[in-house]
Amino acid sequence: MTSAPRTVAVIGGGRMGAGIAQSFATAGSAVTVVESGAEAAAAALERIGGSLRRAAERGHLAEAAEQVAGRVTVVPAVAALPPEAELVVEAVPEDAALKARLLKAAEEAVGDTAVLATNTSSLSVTDLAAVLRRPERFVGMHFFNPVPASALVEIVVAPGSAPHTVEAALEWTRALGKQDVVVKDSPGFASSRLGLALGLEAIRMVEEGVAGPEAIDDAMRLGYKHPMGPLRLTDLVGLDVRLAIAEYLHTTLGDRFAPPQLLRDKVARGELGHKTGQGFYTW
Repeated sequence: MTSAPRTVAVIGGGRMGAGIAQSFATAGSAVTVVESGAEAAAAALERIGGSLRRAAERGHLAEAAEQVAGRVTVVPAVAALPPEAELVVEAVPEDAALKARLLKAAEEAVGDTAVLATNTSSLSVTDLAAVLRRPERFVGMHFFNPVPASALVEIVVAPGSAPHTVEAALEWTRALGKQDVVVKDSPGFASSRLGLALGLEAIRMVEEGVAGPEAIDDAMRLGYKHPMGPLRLTDLVGLDVRLAIAEYLHTTLGDRFAPPQLLRDKVARGELGHKTGQGFYTW
């Protein structure tokens, strides 16, 4: 039987970080979230608490929401992470320099046996590992949004990732009740690369007037049994997030990932999808 780590640290208390923290707390881990500023810290705790209350109302929690939430604390800096943390998951925005700086600080804050992981959806795990003293204890753990409800974690293995590091990541993924897929570090991995290719082509079809968003989504949902169409999914992921990934993959993999002008225009107008109320759909 697999078990979750006793102590987990999550760097970033946004939507993804909060979801990761909630999932580990639900599995029994003591979780420390790094979020700077009193307002951001309070928002992270409310994000986790609110999600847990909704899960309890739907009968998806074996314990009281307050009991699970009580296993989560927030600290203002990476230096304040518990040194006994067995796993540190970095879950900040897709900025390679920011991620590298925080991962380097986390390595100094926790013990030498801790596993460090990045939740990046597309950036090079190998490049991020290069800033660490011990890259063998580093791996990608790509969670999916919304984390508590998602069944998948993509384990991204860099050339320097030690086998025991990968095994620990796999065990902890299974302890969360999630399915793993293991991929070699490459731009976009498996999920973002394939998912983005479909999403970008769907955006080009809207741009060219082939069909509207609902028709394109229905074609994939009903014809190919996708649980959600690519444009609705783009709204949920965030158009700004998809644009950032597209720009990175355009640089690393070539013109087939060139962002459509329609995507750039919507992001420039602040139409970022579900989180702003308007994307390809009105929410």
